[in-house]
Amino acid sequence: MFRPALSTSLRLLRPTTASSASSLARGRLTAYRYLSTEAKTKIQKAIEAKPVVLFMKGTPESPSCGFSRAVVQVLDLHGVTPEKMDTYNVLADAQLRSAIKEYSEWPTIPQIYINGEFIGGCDILLGMHQSGELETLLENNNIIPKIPEEPAQSTSS
Repeated sequence: MFRPALSTSLRLLRPTTASSASSLARGRLTAYRYLSTEAKTKIQKAIEAKPVVLFMKGTPESPSCGFSRAVVQVLDLHGVTPEKMDTYNVLADAQLRSAIKEYSEWPTIPQIYINGEFIGGCDILLGMHQSGELETLLENNNIIPKIPEEPAQSTSS
């Protein structure tokens, strides 16, 4: 899906002045990867297609790593339905796997986006789940229904 839109370039590091040159950097080749405008546009469209977008290893039915499994389980626990979520298996597309890391500037998979906003990886999502912040975020973005608060019971003396 994303392969034709990605490109790589190699650039030679050359110091601009003799004083800024370190012997370590002289003549060393360093690879710089960058996303093309087309790749950024495709990823952006994918992220905006549904309220919840998950880039993971494997599929929700068959996660290929424990972190992806944990994210799927947390989203399921909160009642995020398949209609509200798109998932992308980065193991099926190596170019997507590297592109999404570059796009988000986040080095690990899984990655979750809510209403087009990058939330983070498994550790961030678990922390938000444990603090109750995730439920509030999902409710405020109309991804899951708000649970009405029960009125406080008064005690008669």
